[in-house]
Amino acid sequence: MVRENKTSDGSIRWIILAGELLALNAALLTMSFMYQSMGNVTTPHYKRLMLLMSLVYILCDLQSRHHIYDRFVRGDQLLRSFMFSTTLFIVLSLMVMWVFRWPLMTWDFMLPFYGFIILFLCLYRWILRKCIRYFRKRGRNTMNVIFIGNINVASELYKKMESDPTTGFNVKGYFADEPRTLVTDKNYLGKPEDALAYIKEHLLHQVFCLLPSSQNDLINKVMQTCAQHIVRYNHIPDAFNYQRHTMALNLMDGTPVFSLHNEPLSLLGNRIIKRAFDFIVSSIFLVTIFPLVFIIFGTLIKLSSPGPVFFKQKRSGLNGKDFYCYKFRSMRVNVDSDKVQATKDDPRKTRIGEFMRRTSVDELPQFINVWLGNMSIVGPRPHMLKHTEQYSQLIGSYMVRHFAKPGITGYAQVTGFRGETSELWQMEGRVKKDIWYIEHWTFALDLFIIWKTIYNAIHGEDNAY
Repeated sequence: MVRENKTSDGSIRWIILAGELLALNAALLTMSFMYQSMGNVTTPHYKRLMLLMSLVYILCDLQSRHHIYDRFVRGDQLLRSFMFSTTLFIVLSLMVMWVFRWPLMTWDFMLPFYGFIILFLCLYRWILRKCIRYFRKRGRNTMNVIFIGNINVASELYKKMESDPTTGFNVKGYFADEPRTLVTDKNYLGKPEDALAYIKEHLLHQVFCLLPSSQNDLINKVMQTCAQHIVRYNHIPDAFNYQRHTMALNLMDGTPVFSLHNEPLSLLGNRIIKRAFDFIVSSIFLVTIFPLVFIIFGTLIKLSSPGPVFFKQKRSGLNGKDFYCYKFRSMRVNVDSDKVQATKDDPRKTRIGEFMRRTSVDELPQFINVWLGNMSIVGPRPHMLKHTEQYSQLIGSYMVRHFAKPGITGYAQVTGFRGETSELWQMEGRVKKDIWYIEHWTFALDLFIIWKTIYNAIHGEDNAY
């Protein structure tokens, strides 16, 4: 007897496509009403354009990787998939209309039309993502899963699945030689070999196996049992018991090999994209907004206390090379500036300095560093030389963060590790986030971090002092 074992992930993809086609045609309908009121668009043209655009969008959708229904997905991944599918649709639709000499292909129609498309699709995807998370939290579209082996290897994944119902995972428990303290004992289901009978007797969707290669016979039995009962098998290598960094899987003459620190910015093309973005944005900012900011805050800084407008300090940069980092001076001139971090009620801060730090205005001169090329808009925050010397001795992976250019803002800063690091765990958390950023860099991730930085600056942060 074959047991039916399915979830509705496949149907979600078609719901997404149907909704996006409605959003697409809503944008076209909006443009049609606007232009028909001015007598510029005829109904036949509109109907044919609706059909053409829908066909082109379906073609683009089949080439895109949707992340919106993924159970574990980051904001930058959603942004990147949206950018790819939307750009592909715009380019392909323009090409098709140019080939067929479409009568509506005018800039005064197409630019607002594509603007409405981006707006409607963004709104639709945001609402749909919220709905998917809501229904999964209510117990719909869930997957029953178990873990087999040393659960400590995947304790973070286990806890995430168990504690966050919006991911849609229903963790039934784990099989191990003995109960583990890193997860709740109540979910201990028995020895690893007991998992075979459990898979046969219970409705499961996925199995996560953490058994070492020395138990190859049992691994093969688990894989075979999963295949017979239509359960998806996932294997987490025991290498992750001691190695928590991203590892790339390569095949060398048919042999799987894991490689460490294959950071995306080691590729020339990615470095060109990042540097071009940095140079263009910093150039525009320095010749437009920055002069006004300099006049206003430069005057206030001079009036607040004696000393220069800019504060410059040697910090550690790419590959550990020192450089001068520029900021608006937010403190009175003091001998401890290269030794002691700013604290919440630091008496060295001026009144205008307090405001600049809270709103991150003091960081704006670092666009000069970005333009010069020794910093990036997004990257690990540069630390004073004393901190580099101190923490490189305390944290084994500390210097890995220097594989990338330091940034005005960074992934650590928008995920809760901004400000003072008075305790070691705070710096360890910052370093962990910085290394994660280096290993997962994408242009979309940079855009996401910039958006989060602006959002936090507007709403304020407790650690911004």
